[in-house]
Amino acid sequence: MAPDASDLPQRIVSEQVLHEPLDSQLEALAAQGLELSRSDLTRGSDTADSLLKRLGVSDASAAGFLRRDPVARRLLEGRPGKMVQVVADADGQLVSLVARYPAETTDNTASHFTRLSIQRDGSGLRSSVAVAPLQSQVRLASGTIQSSFFAASDEAQIPDAIAAQMAEMFAADIDFHRELRKGDTFSIVYEALTADGEPITWNQGTGRVLAAEFVNGGKAYQSLWYRDASGRGAYFGFDGQSKRRTFLASPMEFSRVTSGFAMRFHPIMQTWRAHRGVDYGAPTGTAVRTVADGVVTFAGVQNGYGNVIEVRHSNDRSTLYAHLSRIGVRKGDRVSQGETIGAVGATGWATGPHLHFEFKVDGQQQDPLKIAKNAEAVTVSSAQRADFTARALNYKAQLALAQTIAGNHGDGD
Repeated sequence: MAPDASDLPQRIVSEQVLHEPLDSQLEALAAQGLELSRSDLTRGSDTADSLLKRLGVSDASAAGFLRRDPVARRLLEGRPGKMVQVVADADGQLVSLVARYPAETTDNTASHFTRLSIQRDGSGLRSSVAVAPLQSQVRLASGTIQSSFFAASDEAQIPDAIAAQMAEMFAADIDFHRELRKGDTFSIVYEALTADGEPITWNQGTGRVLAAEFVNGGKAYQSLWYRDASGRGAYFGFDGQSKRRTFLASPMEFSRVTSGFAMRFHPIMQTWRAHRGVDYGAPTGTAVRTVADGVVTFAGVQNGYGNVIEVRHSNDRSTLYAHLSRIGVRKGDRVSQGETIGAVGATGWATGPHLHFEFKVDGQQQDPLKIAKNAEAVTVSSAQRADFTARALNYKAQLALAQTIAGNHGDGD
């Protein structure tokens, strides 16, 4: 309905642009005070002098203020890892310092942060402290497997907690212990919680993976976060099938399989024999979780298995967790899928710290990885199908965009 552009009236406007003489511009530039900004995290060994020196501040009065002022002293008290930003002038004198760290009150640690500020004014340095809400920011990233998934996620500047979520959401489709290949790719849309626009470095307020795609061996798997008809949030494939299976693929968030469900040469018995479980190598103390809802039927010591936990699940199925360094449940306890029940150890007949895991059906050991992949799943209800489809299409577009920013990781949406 718009008119043809060639029929519109046209006129030429000429205007002389005058600029300030070069000398006056140089004088104005020289009059500007130079300020330098740097950021870092506090360390457990920091003193007022060492922290300021690492941040490029050479200011004895500021170091003294950090030692004397009751509010400023909080910067070096408590846990390390506080996010610190400083601004200093050309002579290294402190102009301002802002530190951000988890909220000091226990009731809002996950949703708020503490902001400690030090500002220089005409009368000297002043300190203040406030609690402010964290803000959520949608971010995109992508990567390619060269050696390991977590190495690739580090390269893509994806927080470890987010990477662990992504490994978990695809655990029913991909065995992250044995099936990853060099050249596999992934893209992700996730929440990054920020403090004054700065991504936080602590884990209490870790955001959530909103959607992701993982291409393993040429086959693409997609998943998104969605609340089902019951109001419970869960991960679903773009086809509406839930990623939450009755059984998790692994009793630990991430580790390495050292011995699978097959024949093996027993390191202690020095003979070949069937290995009726899966061994996961991990450091002593690594959390062990139950792979499904159930009831603890045994928690104690069993000969060569050392410290053992057995959990009974539905349909005559059970799981066993052995060589534990710590048992965190008792016989008769009800446990939920993903709940921590113990820790990796080397008790019993073990040559090093690891978890021996067994899955039994009617008392007979079965391959846990096959059971997990064939476990029951739920689907999105027909009443929610239209809403789910719209969300899936939106996330599919964002994931396609994420694949184009591999060299510019962490861009906001």
